[in-house]
Amino acid sequence: MAPRQPRRLRTALALLLALTLALGMAAFPGAPTAAATAAAEPPAPGGTGPAHADPANAGSFRLGTVRILGVPAITVASPAVDAGGDSGPEASERARVIEGNLNQLYEPRNPCTAGERVGEALLDRLSLKGTKAACDPNHLGLQGAPQALRVILLPQPGGGQQLAAMVPGRSSPFPLLTVTEQDAQFNGLPLDALAEQWRDLLERRLRSARRVFGQEQINGRLRIALVSLAGLALLMALVVALWHVSQRSLPRLQRRRAERSGRFDPLLLQLTQAFSRLLAALVILLGVAMGAVLLLAWPGQIPAAIDVLLQPLVVLMKALVLLVVATVLRGLVGLLLAQWASHLAVRAEHRARRRQRYLSLLRVLRRLVNLACLLLFALWTVLGIPVLRDLSSNAVLASGAVLGALALVFQGLLRDFVAGLVLLLDDRYAIGDVVEIGGRSGEVVDVGVLSTELRCADQRVVVVPNSHCEQVVNHTKLRSGAELTLLLPRSITDLAGALGLIGEELTAFGSDPHWAPLLLEPPRLLGIEAMTADDLQVKALLITEAGQQGEARRELLGRLVQRLQGWP
Repeated sequence: MAPRQPRRLRTALALLLALTLALGMAAFPGAPTAAATAAAEPPAPGGTGPAHADPANAGSFRLGTVRILGVPAITVASPAVDAGGDSGPEASERARVIEGNLNQLYEPRNPCTAGERVGEALLDRLSLKGTKAACDPNHLGLQGAPQALRVILLPQPGGGQQLAAMVPGRSSPFPLLTVTEQDAQFNGLPLDALAEQWRDLLERRLRSARRVFGQEQINGRLRIALVSLAGLALLMALVVALWHVSQRSLPRLQRRRAERSGRFDPLLLQLTQAFSRLLAALVILLGVAMGAVLLLAWPGQIPAAIDVLLQPLVVLMKALVLLVVATVLRGLVGLLLAQWASHLAVRAEHRARRRQRYLSLLRVLRRLVNLACLLLFALWTVLGIPVLRDLSSNAVLASGAVLGALALVFQGLLRDFVAGLVLLLDDRYAIGDVVEIGGRSGEVVDVGVLSTELRCADQRVVVVPNSHCEQVVNHTKLRSGAELTLLLPRSITDLAGALGLIGEELTAFGSDPHWAPLLLEPPRLLGIEAMTADDLQVKALLITEAGQQGEARRELLGRLVQRLQGWP
């Protein structure tokens, strides 16, 4: 019989409720912030430039976040719907250009490649003079002391306000951004008040960023990072040593538990195993912490370091969510299959077969659920890595090409996977059937998504790939049968009497109270099938319930041999 429905239904509903609560709690935190990687763009007073991150909608506005050292500073806006006129660049484009402009003030980029810088130095030394300005990192004249930087407001002819940076040694202001009407509407402030607020904020943040990129701060940060890495490395070495000690003690504790030499040996074994797993998790956490320390050694990587530190917790939460999902799906699969197995429309003679198929399908479908959740977990984890999450479309296409190549390499496994699904749905065999596949005969002990395991009569296990199961002989599907071959001497004088005697024994076996319930039909005498130089081959047919043919055949054959031995 199939498992009781109410218990499975209650289990599935409880797991579904737990999954809903977990997903609801996971929906509260905001999306993680990625570290800014915008390259410096040419100064653009109008704030135009290449596309940035995906814009976020906020009612009638699209938003773009401007970051300094990877930390959000201000949010610019643009109309979400263009009414037909030129509404200017989108907020994401503006944020990209503004970040490039701000970046020039605290982390100037050299406009030349390494080869161009070497070439310029050679030309400057050999013939030309004064060419170093082209490849000078300070070619815009924006470097200087942090307190010397000032952010000023420049009124625009159309009534807006432009924020620009004033740096000693530079005669003209360096434009940073233009405050628009959409910025003022979104922030709920007058344009002049918002411009003044942003001016003060950017001035303080830019001065702080210039101090962070000072040589003294960078050297101090590197020293702290090296000391921290050394301490973490020593701690990891200690943890690894303790883990090795716990691993070496496990076999000894297992032997003591098997010998039952101590009262607290089982508890000590469990505690040692738990301690070993805790140490292994601690090694992973220390490795993640070391990666975060390396990121913190360079300015502007604080958000990335925080993301790295949070990755184990995020991965754990993803694993728990998908574990709940897998549990719910396995429960639902079991519930639906149990309902299918106990359907009232199934005829009585097919119920045993339906139950047998239920066990096979339940095992395989639960494995498929586990495999799907594992693949989803791997994909979800990979997409959560900031570097991989922001890959370009070319990188995605390249990864697709790699997956296509892997599919060609492992096409045999894919063929086995598809063949396994076809075998199950087509009901060629199930767990418990006695089958012949490719000349191998045995009982099916496991049906997987890639292969089938047979237990032969000599107890050997044969693993057959599912793609090799094109021709299957099933001896136990719904019913079983066996042919009995009796050899009578060719010189027999009373052939009719011998056949009559065989028929009587077949009738007696069919009416035996012990064997009659296992027979689907009374045993039938087929008659003489072949004749050799010495013998006559007489055959009889035995039809039994699934899997009962072997024992019944041996019993009937023994009775016939015993009966014929006393016949003249």
